[in-house]
Amino acid sequence: MTNDFTPEDELLFLALGGSGEIGMNVNLYGCRGRWLMVDLGMTFSGNEYPGVDLVFADLEFIEERADTLDGIVLTHAHEDHIGAVPYFAAELGVPLYATPFTADLVARKLAEAGLTDEIELKVIEEDHGKLTVGPFTITYLPLAHSIAEGNALLIETPFGRVFHTGDWKLDEDPIIGEPTTEEELRAIGDEGVLALVCDSTNVFNPLPSGSEGAVYRGLLEEVQRHTGKRVLVTTFASNVARLQTLGEIAKETGRQLCIAGRSLDRIIEVAQDNGYLADFPEPVDFDTAMRLPRGEVLILATGGQGEPRAALARVAEGNHPIELSSGDVVLFSSRQIPGNELAIGAVQNRLAARGITMVTDRQSEIHVSGHPGRPELEALYEWLRPEILVPVHGEMRHMQEQARLGLGAGIPDTVVQANGDLCRLAPGAPGKIAEVRAGRLVLDGDVIVPADGDAVTMRRRMARDGVVIVVLGKGGAAHVEGIGLPLDEDYDDFVAEAQVDIAKAFAKLKGTARSDRVEIMETARLVARRAAQRWSGKKPQVRVIIPEQAITR
Repeated sequence: MTNDFTPEDELLFLALGGSGEIGMNVNLYGCRGRWLMVDLGMTFSGNEYPGVDLVFADLEFIEERADTLDGIVLTHAHEDHIGAVPYFAAELGVPLYATPFTADLVARKLAEAGLTDEIELKVIEEDHGKLTVGPFTITYLPLAHSIAEGNALLIETPFGRVFHTGDWKLDEDPIIGEPTTEEELRAIGDEGVLALVCDSTNVFNPLPSGSEGAVYRGLLEEVQRHTGKRVLVTTFASNVARLQTLGEIAKETGRQLCIAGRSLDRIIEVAQDNGYLADFPEPVDFDTAMRLPRGEVLILATGGQGEPRAALARVAEGNHPIELSSGDVVLFSSRQIPGNELAIGAVQNRLAARGITMVTDRQSEIHVSGHPGRPELEALYEWLRPEILVPVHGEMRHMQEQARLGLGAGIPDTVVQANGDLCRLAPGAPGKIAEVRAGRLVLDGDVIVPADGDAVTMRRRMARDGVVIVVLGKGGAAHVEGIGLPLDEDYDDFVAEAQVDIAKAFAKLKGTARSDRVEIMETARLVARRAAQRWSGKKPQVRVIIPEQAITR
């Protein structure tokens, strides 16, 4: 193994995102001097990064070796697997590979970013499409998931075959698509699988994830129960099978369909362009929907995760063309993504205050997960019989638990790794051999910067403790402005005391210190901060401004 981490006569695995977290999936395979990237995702920011919407994996490791990267293979079209493509694919300069539905969504992202002519996007036939990228031969294997064309990848290398699951589940009635069968998966296992790189998201679920067909029946029963009421269903826009289900339910219950949310409009368009939703009913517009008898409309809306600008939040606030009133119904045909509980609760409380009935997956079978529970994981282990299990797509607790599950099911070896752990899968004993940089980047405005950089760090401190601005005049006279300090009635007294303290401190400066800009600024900064702490208990960020004429020469 050379110092620059060039893969030699070996098979390497490296996650830059998605291991130790759920989201932001970026995986690398290395073999004989070349690299293959699987997925290029992102995640959405929370309170950890104020003022930031999107978070990316730091690709410095592979950017420095871009001339050894042969391609980027995309498993499916969820944002945590493709969302970073418009921001990094052009710089990496290699072809993208995806099945038709995923490729269409990616192509639209590239067009919006003005990158259509800069990135080569190759469309692979969905049904067991095969391609060769450098030393890797890859076969797409359809698996059920909560989006059209979810795929596993069978990656053949000179050192053995890797089964990379992507996001998956087992579903005997998937509504959309035809997943690879048990017999086909057993046949792959019979031919030998070196490593299973596997989704860990639902490893703590003791039950199978459930079928989309069962959700169809559950949603149909719920809509039928609410005769004479407006019914709004919120679900993940990308779940084409769920949209197919809701279109069928609208027809079966005699309701007109109304769509509220641009992402739903986009997914429906892409799905129909790729042969899905062929019999989907023609939606009516908002005005028509509101003129229909209440029991003759079924509304599909975005916003089930509490997004403040999405359709459901606006409906709950009463500032959307779609109106719900007491007795109407909202069905949450989606799960709560961890971290969104407060936002979802806020929307639900606003709906409850208006007397609107809500039904979630805890009350009725109106949603199933797109990730495998323990029985599904154990079934895949039995069918594939891998030599090595590499858990991914989960927090550390999920991955460690899947490793225990795999060992208990008879898999000989497991490799529990985190982002940045460079692992050798073959030859020899599998395990971590080095650690490389695997940080986070954020889209801050229009600029991509380090997540731990000065801008975000300072914003976080300002949000916590506030800021004080000091403008110094001659002789230590100061204008003091406090922002975000919890003083209210005491604010003027704080300002007056800070001004006196700064003047006294300035008067104590002797000799050259009275004309030393750095010394003056630091003195004023410390004095103002101490005054703020005395009055508020906060340690604000302090910025001192000194006009040139304020310095004594």
